[in-house]
Amino acid sequence: MTHALLAARHQGAGTPSLPSIDKWALFNDLRVARARYGVTDRDLSVLYALLTFLPAKTLADDAALVVFPSNASLSDRAHGMAESTLRRHLANLVAAGLIWRQDSPNGKRYARRDRSGALTQAYGFDLRPLLVRAEAITSAAAEVTALASVMAAAREALVLHMRDAAKLVAHGRDSALPGDWAALDARLTPLRAGLRRKLDRDTLAKMLAEAVDILALACLWISPATADPSATDAQYERHHTDSKPDSLESELGDDIKKTPAISQPAQDTANPRPMPHLPFDLIVKACPDLLPYTMGRLSGWRDLVAAVAKVRAMMGITASAWEEAMRVMGAETAAITVAAMLQRFDRIANPGGYLRALSAKAAVGGFSPGPMVMALLR
Repeated sequence: MTHALLAARHQGAGTPSLPSIDKWALFNDLRVARARYGVTDRDLSVLYALLTFLPAKTLADDAALVVFPSNASLSDRAHGMAESTLRRHLANLVAAGLIWRQDSPNGKRYARRDRSGALTQAYGFDLRPLLVRAEAITSAAAEVTALASVMAAAREALVLHMRDAAKLVAHGRDSALPGDWAALDARLTPLRAGLRRKLDRDTLAKMLAEAVDILALACLWISPATADPSATDAQYERHHTDSKPDSLESELGDDIKKTPAISQPAQDTANPRPMPHLPFDLIVKACPDLLPYTMGRLSGWRDLVAAVAKVRAMMGITASAWEEAMRVMGAETAAITVAAMLQRFDRIANPGGYLRALSAKAAVGGFSPGPMVMALLR
């Protein structure tokens, strides 16, 4: 006898009439929230066996909720669990306040019936505590499920940030770019080791913050090297491709204008668009489907823009949509976006409309092709 057992008895005795509840739905909620009640999966196996001795599917306040199986019967329904093990798990369920002992004068489990066969008195295990605590168990299960979803999302974000950072660190080290890449890789090592353990919420949040910091630093170190050193400002200002219209444009509908494929319209030189903050070779690696359209030449941003300017008509992107994307995003960023769309062309129903939507987001600072490229690399 403990104070906790007395308190549980008092709570159950003072509880007014309770609504009935599906015993298996309640058991599933308890299975989810078992850590909150200090019970193990083996304890729940014994509780499951006890529930099978109730003929009704629901737990009701006006029903007989005392079960009185023999040790042999209970062991049989608990898949042959030894009697000594049964006693230990039954004691755990009692200590957790999930069942009560309804002892007979001699300590044995049995029932008394009247002449009609109706049950008048039963001695064994009372399952009414489950009904008393049903609302709390359901609430605890919902909290555990919500926390598990948050933890899963945070763990996914951690893995994605670590993968992106590792790719950028490897690129910076292999390309001999300025920066202490060995130090960044060393900071990633404990994060990789930590993923092998079961993490609590606070530890996971700290690891995610560290991964975000590493990725931001890697992007910062790579950013100065993203510009194509082979191109001059004059070359980026405006350049033209073949003035003949693409032969496939007539097959794509009348909405595609028969105009020369201009890769970039005139821009405001006082407010030039910034270069993409992505390494050029990462773009090539992420978008290999563009290579067959480059005539074997894809060595810089100029070649990328020129190749995309030709392939966009085959994708059903009108000249006006392409020019709008270049005006809003800049030629290089627009080319990265269309190259990424080409890589997932079979999943995009309306490429022209999709590009216009991205241009609208970019106009208000709500779009960057970086996540698209990283998703393709993954």
